[in-house]
Amino acid sequence: MAIVNFVPELWTPQILQNLRNKLVYGSLCNRDYEGEIAQFGDTVHITSFTDPSTRTYTKNADITWDLLTDATRALTIDQSDYFAFTVDDVDRRQALPGFIAKTSVGAAYNLANTVDGFVSGLMVTAVNNGSSDLGLIAASSAENVYDELLVPLRTKLNRQNCPNDGSRWAVLPPEAYAYLLKDSRFIKANESADPAALRTGFVGRAAGFDIYESNTVPDPTAGTYHVVAGHPMATTFADQITETEAIRLQDQFGDGIRGLHLYGAKVVQPACLAMASLTVA
Repeated sequence: MAIVNFVPELWTPQILQNLRNKLVYGSLCNRDYEGEIAQFGDTVHITSFTDPSTRTYTKNADITWDLLTDATRALTIDQSDYFAFTVDDVDRRQALPGFIAKTSVGAAYNLANTVDGFVSGLMVTAVNNGSSDLGLIAASSAENVYDELLVPLRTKLNRQNCPNDGSRWAVLPPEAYAYLLKDSRFIKANESADPAALRTGFVGRAAGFDIYESNTVPDPTAGTYHVVAGHPMATTFADQITETEAIRLQDQFGDGIRGLHLYGAKVVQPACLAMASLTVA
């Protein structure tokens, strides 16, 4: 073993933190069921109960009792990605200081892009062509993005009894965000004194949403973006980097460093998501 400064117990949390700092869609999920994830294929079982009914009370009459029923859904940790790179002994001796931190940032960035694509795809699938899909909307001005995109998304979530506790979010592509910057009703993150302004991708608030800008907004057709808005309770996400190791390479003078990322997600409250297909000229 040639890399004496490499300690897996220290490096693994660093990569995981970098990953979470760079997530957009992944950071908009809840982690209520994450627990301890040890290996690929682990499953988290999520139980929900029916709501009791309300009835009119009649004095001196018997009341009706509801028998609660439950349903179980499974969040399976069925996604696995990895990174692997080599460090030649010559490069290691010339550029060892700081290489772990820099490489972990790069690994985290690529892992985050993969995770965001997976999570956003689940969200789109949950609402696409359903009652929460507002259909096609054209972005042509600042007023248009605010009034014809964000406000209808807000109305749809309200109609579906999605909590309006200040945690709602919407993710916009850079083109739509550029329009929104011109609207005085948009409160920029750097002018809001909101501690959340440090979150990656968070750019401000508008129409009751925390607005995020992302290059990973799904665009199945060039120039058309699936803009999703919702609440953290809609989707649950769980991840864990369970293996990070350095090994001495047999066929060269150097070391190999590799890491495995396990994760899974599930839309558990689709009524807390809404979507529109935004076209940008």
